[in-house]
Amino acid sequence: MRVHQSTGSFALCIESGGLEDLEARKIYQVLPDRDAAREGYIRVVDESGEDYMYPSDLFVPVRLPAAVVRRLRDSARTTTRTRRSVSRAR
Repeated sequence: MRVHQSTGSFALCIESGGLEDLEARKIYQVLPDRDAAREGYIRVVDESGEDYMYPSDLFVPVRLPAAVVRRLRDSARTTTRTRRSVSRAR
């Protein structure tokens, strides 16, 4: 399955594939990765802010309203900044 991979794209995890890192019925941000796509994988950002590759058949692409995409991006930026601040404080 091909999942459109642009900077602002998102995908719904439809099956965890037995992987503890994934949650079925959860939306993940997709990062472009042509090499991964050629091999049947998709690169997604998890709640830690890190990106990982997973089999693309575990996801379906979703189109979200622009307002939702903006809120998700803003939330991700805030979370990433907060985690970096905490890491530096240690």
